[in-house]
Amino acid sequence: MPPIKHAVLSASSSHRWLNCTPSAQLEKVFENKSTTAAEEGSAAHAWCEYKLAKALGQDAGQPPISTYDSQEMEDCTNDYVSYILEQLELAKQICSDPLLLIEQRLDFSQYVPDGFGTGDCLIIADDTLHIIDFKYGVGVLVEAESNPQMMLYALGALNIYDSIYDIKNVSMTIFQPRRENVSTWTIPIAELLEWAENELKPKAELAAKGEGEFCAGEWCTFCRAKVKCRKRAESCLQLAEYEFRTPPLLEDTEIEEILEKIDDLTAWASNIKDYALNAALQGKQWEKFKLVEGRSVRKYTDEEQAANAVKSAGFDPYEHKVLGITAMTKMLGKAKFEEVLGGLIHKPQGKPTLVPMSDKRPVWNTAQNDFKEEN
Repeated sequence: MPPIKHAVLSASSSHRWLNCTPSAQLEKVFENKSTTAAEEGSAAHAWCEYKLAKALGQDAGQPPISTYDSQEMEDCTNDYVSYILEQLELAKQICSDPLLLIEQRLDFSQYVPDGFGTGDCLIIADDTLHIIDFKYGVGVLVEAESNPQMMLYALGALNIYDSIYDIKNVSMTIFQPRRENVSTWTIPIAELLEWAENELKPKAELAAKGEGEFCAGEWCTFCRAKVKCRKRAESCLQLAEYEFRTPPLLEDTEIEEILEKIDDLTAWASNIKDYALNAALQGKQWEKFKLVEGRSVRKYTDEEQAANAVKSAGFDPYEHKVLGITAMTKMLGKAKFEEVLGGLIHKPQGKPTLVPMSDKRPVWNTAQNDFKEEN
């Protein structure tokens, strides 16, 4: 099987190169290493494709097999297929013969040099194009609104089907089951094309040439150049201007400025430590740092033999506790879990956390605020 070709200006990395246009060419200098999360996501996508094709009566081929298969992946991919079939039924209510496409290659090179990608699922019903993207990741919550990856997929789909169908609107859905997130956003075609011409195309041309200004932000998270990027370092080190003063000595505006950057700062510091450690493990000699053996914990050489020895001594070597909810759900299955334990489950209120105003969660109501409202 030939290696999978990846676009330099890919849809999946568009959030990054649209905000930091030189980053795409800079990343080419660094090795594109696979991660466990990426491999796990690929395995889940393969199951989505197989199950959906089978549910639609298409030739699904052989079921995929990977080391990442689990009950959670089974449940998440089943939920995805159920959602797609629901959307197809809704499409049939407004269109007698909606078109559904799986893993469709989409070319948006009209706006992005050599730009292409693959749409997980497309449903076209009369004047509406619905693009659905499966996200298996649990770390970052992904929203559909103004999502450039989805907008690029939409442009690629229009490139193929706009001459066949009178498409007026595009709906874009992120299906992220491990975050219980189904986010949908709809945009008129006219607005999408205006964005493509006035914002996307000029920035893509700069990105293709490696030109423009470096710009650090949350889009640095998955950039391969993030460890050695000077702009990111400068952005994080700007906090040093506060000279590590304690919070009471800072103005409110200064605290808010620090809060805006603190996540990037801690992530950057962690990236630097990981990079330096890996370099040392590969033989690099740092002038002021050295490799030493870290702290370790004692382990049984053979747990079964250890348990038998303790039993022989007249003691119980095992802990006895109720399985956690996730483990119990996997053991019983969702339906049986609800039947047996549905009435014994509650979800306590989460702990307060400070987030930017752009976060969509409602404002936390403290007891003090409740008291003020009552009065």
